[in-house]
Amino acid sequence: MKHYSKLAAVAAVAALGLTACGSGGEAGGQAASGLDNGDQQDVTIAVFNGWDEGIAASELWKAILEEKGYKVTLEYADPAPVFSGLSTGDYDLTLDTWLPVTHESYLEEYGDKITELGQWNDEAKLTIAVNEDAPVDSLKDLAANADKFDNRLVGIEPGAGLTEATTKNVIPTYGLDKMEYLTSSTPAMLSELKSATAAGENIAVTLWRPHWAYDAFPLKDLEDPEGTLGDTEGIYAYSSTSFAEDFPTLAGWLKDFKMDSETLYSLENAMFNEADTDDYGPVVEKWIGENQEYVDGLTAK
Repeated sequence: MKHYSKLAAVAAVAALGLTACGSGGEAGGQAASGLDNGDQQDVTIAVFNGWDEGIAASELWKAILEEKGYKVTLEYADPAPVFSGLSTGDYDLTLDTWLPVTHESYLEEYGDKITELGQWNDEAKLTIAVNEDAPVDSLKDLAANADKFDNRLVGIEPGAGLTEATTKNVIPTYGLDKMEYLTSSTPAMLSELKSATAAGENIAVTLWRPHWAYDAFPLKDLEDPEGTLGDTEGIYAYSSTSFAEDFPTLAGWLKDFKMDSETLYSLENAMFNEADTDDYGPVVEKWIGENQEYVDGLTAK
């Protein structure tokens, strides 16, 4: 808002409509694109490729916010460009930061240029999972039984924190160097997992909790006696440094956001297991209707 001298006060009042969109055009533009709660209207949420809990949480918040008048864009990318984009303000927030292990290297690089909004789930865990009736129960026995798994470990995206932990920690610690470690995408891993379990074949995959695959397929986690995949982690929302100023109301909602794994499993199952569609909007709307009290509570303050 510009300050005017007494000499120009009368003219300023008379030309109020012009100053709102003239040399005050920026201010007028911001007001037009803002919401009554003080937030900007346009919000961009960065979503990690293939990480279903982040996709589910992002789609849920997209539905919630659009109902309240926001214009929400979900942009999919691997973790490196997401954290880089948050640091430059190209993205407003992401809901799928795992700490203290999985995304530690990105926080070391960008931590002073991004802002933590809060932890919304405290039950996250990186895993190596196998079919429930597999002949091994621990990672320490996998190398000796590699032939029973066709000498393959099926992974996800090359840029994922889980992939980094598997490459740098799991494989050298447990002598899995002779197994073929396949990385491509989470959908490709899940496709192989589905085919193998349906055929009664052994398979070893990199996975994580919470994930709907544990409800959909007969799986067990291999014990990790050396702790190569870390302890239980938290899932956090992170934003650009200007987020709280640009979205004071939404920042408050996200700081209070909590979602336990059972609730998350329910949403993930509805989106990725029970529905055969990539159009998540109607699926999420139906889930919201079935969980209205919980959803209403997310924006009650």
